[in-house]
Amino acid sequence: MFVKSVSYKEKERILLNAMSMAKPLAEKAEFQGSGVAPFVGKFGYPKVNVGLLAPPEVREDAFRFDAPTLWAKEKLPINDVVQLRSGLVQGKFESDVKRPDKLVSIAQEMAMAKRPVDLDVTLKSRPKVNISTDQWVAPMGPQARLQKAELAGNPRIHTKVQKYFDDTDIKAKEAVTELFGTVDENQLSRMLSVGVFGKQRKLVPTRWSITATDDMLGDHLLEGVKLLPEGEHKAYFGSHLGNYYLLLFFPEKWSYELFEMYTPSYTKSPVLEYSTDAEPFEGRKSYAEQCAGGFYTVRLALAEHMKGQKRQGSVLALRFITDEYVLPLGVWVTREATRNALSAKPITFASRELMLTYARQLARRKFGIDLNHILGKSWLLRRQGSSLKKWF
Repeated sequence: MFVKSVSYKEKERILLNAMSMAKPLAEKAEFQGSGVAPFVGKFGYPKVNVGLLAPPEVREDAFRFDAPTLWAKEKLPINDVVQLRSGLVQGKFESDVKRPDKLVSIAQEMAMAKRPVDLDVTLKSRPKVNISTDQWVAPMGPQARLQKAELAGNPRIHTKVQKYFDDTDIKAKEAVTELFGTVDENQLSRMLSVGVFGKQRKLVPTRWSITATDDMLGDHLLEGVKLLPEGEHKAYFGSHLGNYYLLLFFPEKWSYELFEMYTPSYTKSPVLEYSTDAEPFEGRKSYAEQCAGGFYTVRLALAEHMKGQKRQGSVLALRFITDEYVLPLGVWVTREATRNALSAKPITFASRELMLTYARQLARRKFGIDLNHILGKSWLLRRQGSSLKKWF
């Protein structure tokens, strides 16, 4: 049975609805709001735009505007996520990444705070209503150049966060890994982007800081995972917002390969479009160019799971992108979709062959995809085949 089809009209409807909801936000250039999060752009690097994101009013529930883990837990549909994000006004200013503007200190306070901080904002003009979406970050709403911003109260900052902010001798990676659990990866990437941690502090574009955070946390967890005993042949399957993951675990030392595929319902084409990257036990020496940030989100979720299960393994991860995913909402979707899959009850198999047969049948039945081409291209499976031949 194929996944439910969602037409292009649904995408258009969601965006028009969000634009309509955002229009009242463009009525004034001065407001007091709840500073939710900073955003650092990448264009013009090393001179970048830094944005302060806030609803144009003080709200008790303002934390919901930048809470991907909560959105996933509450199973918010795409329309609701877009509407939430379109309720934020972005006041932007330019800064050099190594010589930060004085307003960056406000962005740092916002990033470190336990909850959104009250913020007095003066823009140079009324915000321009626009809704932008991409595969890296959560959607963005109305924006304008920032003239002035001041904190209207003292932000509450966790003592451990304050400790790493004050200590300029600790590396950023140590701060990020030690704070994981006290705060989630979303807030860690916020703080990393505005230069809160490290010996040489600088602004980092938000899309880069998200991947850097996932990578550092994954590395840290895998140090322990690689010492664990090997698991079994297991398959996990689950999804979030039209992104489905089939995760095939093999009883071996850690290695990992990801294939990302657009289903026929998405592309309306018989040609299977995919991208792939892999990592051996020793780790990668270069950036995962094809799957980019999604590679590191899945890797982090796998490392979390293996640590919890006290077993390691090699994993062939298959992502099926369906037409249910009508708008890109950011790379957090892939992290949460993988976590959802791993929270489901797995199927255990007696052999590699039986598990691969299951994978082929599931892909054909649910998505209309013949997996034989993908499996034939798999570095991980070829390596296994080579090892079996040597053994025999």
